[in-house]
Amino acid sequence: MTDDENLDSTEAEARAVEFRAEAFIGVREARRSEVAEDYVELIAELIHQNGEARPVDIATRMGVTAPTVAKTLGRLARDGLITRAKYRSVFLTEEGRALAKKCRHRHEIVLRFLLSLGLDPETAERDAEGIEHHVSERTLALFAAFSQRS
Repeated sequence: MTDDENLDSTEAEARAVEFRAEAFIGVREARRSEVAEDYVELIAELIHQNGEARPVDIATRMGVTAPTVAKTLGRLARDGLITRAKYRSVFLTEEGRALAKKCRHRHEIVLRFLLSLGLDPETAERDAEGIEHHVSERTLALFAAFSQRS
């Protein structure tokens, strides 16, 4: 192998390592935002269905404890996604409503894609819940285009 070939091989390996590191960083960032996205999406749904989103209802729907909900709601309030008063319902800020709408849209695209592949509705719904947080905008656009063809 020549020096030029060794250099090309070394550069290719370095690019591959960098690409993989970027992918892992992206996954970690998606995981950090996943809980917030799930909460604002659920809060929007509860407000639509019931006119309010109570922490007890959030805990029941999320399958978590009341203290877990309280801690997460505190973080969402600090992040400017919700407003709340002690022992009162939770409401989305404008930013929270925008995030909930975006998440719902992503979820619907992924769900339609999975259903168009022939997946049963229950499995498609469960899988869409995870995929929606980790799929790139480019892949999401392809999912949407494929679903429209089917």
